Amino acid sequence: MGFKKKQMLGFGLILLFLAILLSFMMFTLNNLKSSMTEIVENRYDKVQASMEIRQLFSRSDREILFAANGANKEERAESLEIINENHSLIESKIAGLSGSLNKAKAKQLLKEFETQYASYSITEAELIQKIKSGNSSDNLSSLMDDQREKRTKVISTMDEFKDYQEGVMKDTLSNSKQTYEDMIGFVIFAVILSILVISVTVVWMIRSTSKDLQSITKVIENIDFKNLSVIPRIPVRTTDEIGDIAKSFNDMAESLEVYNQKEKDFTEKISEQNWIQTRVADIATMYQRIVDVEVLADRFITRLAPMMGASIGAFYVKRGEGVDMRFVKLASFAGDGEDSGRREFRLGEGLIGQCALEKKSKVIEDIPEDYQLVTTGLGEVNPKSIVIAPVVFEDEVVAMVELASLEAFTKLQKTFLNQVLDTLGITINNVEGRMEIERLLKESQAQTEELQAQSEELQSQSEEMQAQSEELQTQAEELRMINEQLEERNRETEEKSKELQVAKLNLEKQAEELKLSSKYKSEFMANMSHELRTPLNSILILSEMLSDPNDSKLNEEQQEFARVINSSGQDLLTLINDILDLSKVEVGKLEVVFDEMNLSELPELLHRNFDHVAKKKNIDFIIEKSKNVPDIFFTDEQRFQQILKNLLSNAFKFTEKGSVSVQIKKADEENVAQWIQTKGASNWVEIKVTDTGIGISKEKQKLIFEAFQQGDGATMRKYGGTGLGLSICREFAKLLGGWVIVDSEEGQGSTFTFFIPSMPEGFKNVDEAIAASPEVAAANHDDSAAPFGDQDAGMMDEDDRDKAKPFCNKTVLVVDDDHRNIFALKNALKHEGMEILTAENGFECLELLEKGNNIDVILMDIMMPGMDGYETMTRIREQNKFEDLPIIALTAKAMKGDREKCLKAGASDYVSKPLKLDQLLSVLRVWLTN
Repeated sequence: MGFKKKQMLGFGLILLFLAILLSFMMFTLNNLKSSMTEIVENRYDKVQASMEIRQLFSRSDREILFAANGANKEERAESLEIINENHSLIESKIAGLSGSLNKAKAKQLLKEFETQYASYSITEAELIQKIKSGNSSDNLSSLMDDQREKRTKVISTMDEFKDYQEGVMKDTLSNSKQTYEDMIGFVIFAVILSILVISVTVVWMIRSTSKDLQSITKVIENIDFKNLSVIPRIPVRTTDEIGDIAKSFNDMAESLEVYNQKEKDFTEKISEQNWIQTRVADIATMYQRIVDVEVLADRFITRLAPMMGASIGAFYVKRGEGVDMRFVKLASFAGDGEDSGRREFRLGEGLIGQCALEKKSKVIEDIPEDYQLVTTGLGEVNPKSIVIAPVVFEDEVVAMVELASLEAFTKLQKTFLNQVLDTLGITINNVEGRMEIERLLKESQAQTEELQAQSEELQSQSEEMQAQSEELQTQAEELRMINEQLEERNRETEEKSKELQVAKLNLEKQAEELKLSSKYKSEFMANMSHELRTPLNSILILSEMLSDPNDSKLNEEQQEFARVINSSGQDLLTLINDILDLSKVEVGKLEVVFDEMNLSELPELLHRNFDHVAKKKNIDFIIEKSKNVPDIFFTDEQRFQQILKNLLSNAFKFTEKGSVSVQIKKADEENVAQWIQTKGASNWVEIKVTDTGIGISKEKQKLIFEAFQQGDGATMRKYGGTGLGLSICREFAKLLGGWVIVDSEEGQGSTFTFFIPSMPEGFKNVDEAIAASPEVAAANHDDSAAPFGDQDAGMMDEDDRDKAKPFCNKTVLVVDDDHRNIFALKNALKHEGMEILTAENGFECLELLEKGNNIDVILMDIMMPGMDGYETMTRIREQNKFEDLPIIALTAKAMKGDREKCLKAGASDYVSKPLKLDQLLSVLRVWLTN
């Protein structure tokens, strides 16, 4: 029987017994109520009515006696009236009783009373009549005796009727008491019986239910909640709700077991994934700051092998392309000297070559007995498992990894290897890209060391432009005053407006004149640049060739003359660069780029560039950097480095003995604020350059920051120089938001302090400064004021040059209208083994090309008579057969945008004059090898 049915049956029995008990009690109470109603409402009323009839009858009898025994006429009339009223009441009472009687004896007694009363009433009527007639009491005696006799009978019958009704009432009351006592006994019996039945029912329900619940509780208590892989089941003995609970519990237990197993599997997978990700992140962290593929290969195989549980390993990187492509071993792990695997292989050679060809990994478990042994300190053992995996980048194998282990590689280790190799290809490509960028950067730095032609007229032009700017400011002030007067004098608005318009037209006219002057100055600078660079180009190239002790046929003294000529040309280049930089600063058109730089590398950079100077002069060079100096700093690195270069160059130039020291520390903003405004900077750095040189007198300490001024300013100067270095330093410092101050005593040395702010967001008004005008921005693309350091960048090692020999049997066409340049280039390139063809303009160049000469590269000058370089390059590119012919544009008119203009006309590359031989050869090497 189900749990629900048991509950229904139990509670049904309880309700049934309660219903029976209640029904019996209601029945008994109804009987008791009927008895009490009969006693109170029926018997009592009848007794009361009989008593009232008797009282009325007695009263009538008294009135008759009073009327008959001496009452006057009025009293007699009143008594007779009372008798009549009582007679009417008695009859109505008798009529009421006759309708309510339900007992036969009561009815019989009432009938007798009615008969006797009727007889009495007749006698009473006669008596009343005689009394009314005025008879005396003596005449009424016989009639009074008869009335008295009949009255006695009536009263007797009425008393009997009353006694009967009282007896019936007593019997009814006795029956009611007995009924009440019987009801009490039955209720007690029924309650006891109900309690017994309900108790039995409840015990039966509880026992049958608790037994099943105890079995469920016992199973639940036996569950090991720490191990839910195996959960006990509840036996299903019934089909009721408890049975459903047992089934549901069993289903839940099964689900928990499945869930626990899935959770264990998931936890295991997460642990494996964490293991993989942790090691992948470790290797990815290792990639940082690696700029060489060999270093990458060595660190990678050294880190990967222990993680894979490998006992030996090798790392191969692709070298070459096409038929020359091969994989060369760059690193190994736990190898046995030169015998640790093959040095190189090609695609398809051996299993590792086949894996590289198919771009698939391979795991070898069955290792032959004579395979390479894993060497330990105690002996050698054979590996049990080998994995060979390619490193793929953009669907191309760039490296191969081979690992061997004394135990079989697990699935987790294989997955880890695949994930590591997915990112290794990108890393190898990035490192090779950085290596290529570094190589190209060195070549670019070599190209930036070019001479920009300028004359002393540049300074006067700058002064004239500054004067014009001051005049323009004066006129703007006059315009402001006019505007103020216009506000005060509203009545004269129209007249003042006309004057303002006239002033505005004058200003616009002067602005146009200033713009035209700037244009003329730009053209002048470009022409002067061309005219100065053209002869200087030949001087530098030929002097460099003559000063080469390996190639020159001159004696040592003549070679020294050539070196002096070359050095003088370089000094002239430096002078013009300084004048150009100063002019750009003065007109506010110098381009500054605020970007991130690393100050932690500054000491090493300074040592690398000035240690040889200190060693040559036999003085100490000391650099101190405080720990609180931030590593990351935001400024224009190129201008920052040039400021330090100029300060250190001055310090070494004027120091004959003692030391030069550099102190780098975080500046106190309050100290900086006394020299320059400090708002907008995240932090300040203070760099002190201190020397023990000749020092500067107090009266000259302001003079040295002006252009073309020196502390050693006498006519017969002991120290050389242009006097522009410190002027450029202060102007550059102002552009960067900083300042340069000097503290010196003559004969005691000098201390130059450079305050510079870190400006992550740059200057808000820097937008006006970066739009460099053509006349002063011509060198921006070539970075003539390049940062110091790596001065030999881009130059090939002599041994490498001898091995490469890319110029042998190559034909170059030199197109230039200047015979000096043709002569210099012809001799320089012929020395490298090249065949030289020359043309003086664009027409001759096109004629030589049409003749079918096998020309490998063209050196094209831009400014030529007849047909210039732009038109010549355009016509060459219009012919499909010369589409890939390398054309290198050479020009001394280095205007802003010339590089883009040359490349758009068809040039492959761009070099500005004066040329450096190594720089030119580096560019030629790039295009001839490609």
